[in-house]
Amino acid sequence: MSKNILAISGNDIFSGGGLHADLTTYAREKLHGFVAVTCLTALTDKGFEVIPIDEKVLEQQLASLKDVDLAAVKLGLLPNVETADVVLEFVKAHANRPVILDPVLVCKENHDLEVSRLRDELLKFFPYATIVTPNLVEAQLLTQMDIKTLDDMKLAAEKLHALGAENVVIKGGNRLSEDDAIDLFYDGKSFEVISYPILDSNNVGAGCTFASSIAAKLAQGKTSLDAVKEAKDFVYQAIQHADQYGVNQHF
Repeated sequence: MSKNILAISGNDIFSGGGLHADLTTYAREKLHGFVAVTCLTALTDKGFEVIPIDEKVLEQQLASLKDVDLAAVKLGLLPNVETADVVLEFVKAHANRPVILDPVLVCKENHDLEVSRLRDELLKFFPYATIVTPNLVEAQLLTQMDIKTLDDMKLAAEKLHALGAENVVIKGGNRLSEDDAIDLFYDGKSFEVISYPILDSNNVGAGCTFASSIAAKLAQGKTSLDAVKEAKDFVYQAIQHADQYGVNQHF
């Protein structure tokens, strides 16, 4: 009997990331995936737009799952403070299972006031998070520091851990090295550098897939470090098979 796992995430109209990446990853791991949708997206003449789901509708979605036994919960794009508040109450009520927080802030980095408000909201999730998975830019926004070296990443990871997260993974991507994608794992005691060669791919959805894969591994009983290492390998393989719309988990 497969375990149940929940993604609270947005819809990517091009299906490379968001809930599409979540559900595809869960299916590949032979887990039964549930989704509560936080937002829709659309490509318009104004650019790529994020359209929040009404928070009352989100509450109804989450309330529908009150009798579902969830092995893990993954949090993706929370488009505004109202959405974050609803999700935080749900997380508090499900704090006895792994919670993976992918603190998506970069898509809003041109709106400084909203980013600041969302940063404060996301930090409220940290005491309930088994693992947080910011990329380098998100880690900078969350810690309010510049990250240019591996030592900077370590300091940022310590700060994020001190904010309450049980484990931290900072995704360095190709920002620290021309040749390797460098991620850093920190559990409050020791650091683990996880490095793979950089692939020539303009993919989308890698961050969503990474967090979803970690959630799936934790739902299956893996340790946090093993879950992160296996998820990193999974995403690397998925990027190698990416199509024009994003990472491809059907390999």
